[in-house]
Amino acid sequence: MLSAEELLAGSELTFQIEIPAKVLHPSLAGESGKPAEGAQQAAPAQNCVRLRPLTLRDLQTIARAAKENDTLVATLMVQQALVEPQLSVVQVTALHAGLVQYLLEQVNQISGIATTEDELTTAIAAPLAKASFILAREFGWTPQQVNELTLGQVLLHLQLLQNGHE
Repeated sequence: MLSAEELLAGSELTFQIEIPAKVLHPSLAGESGKPAEGAQQAAPAQNCVRLRPLTLRDLQTIARAAKENDTLVATLMVQQALVEPQLSVVQVTALHAGLVQYLLEQVNQISGIATTEDELTTAIAAPLAKASFILAREFGWTPQQVNELTLGQVLLHLQLLQNGHE
């Protein structure tokens, strides 16, 4: 059995994340852009930040602070996870959107709240997910209405559709 200390140790980890040059300095052609005049360009090995995984306490605090503002949620998640360099919320909002999106993806990954492309493909391919989509489309139901159906009701409605009855 794992001890409480072993379970809690994961929240103390930090990860050095390299930021690709094309994310750090984007351009129209997809190549790395040039930093503003006077700004120093870091060597590739220095294009790193240190992130920590978000805890449940962090997520609860962020949810309360941001209420229903998705942009603020992302900003607070990145700000809380950044160990080095430490940035204020105002500084995180000054970062370009692509960089914040990249950092947020990394935060989600190390916090265990990201869905990989393979997991998403598997979920979409699941028979029940397909059935829910078909019922929502054919009957004009909302996802909540479809979720309230029992498995038997889902199968009955799919059979009705297959037989051409509504």
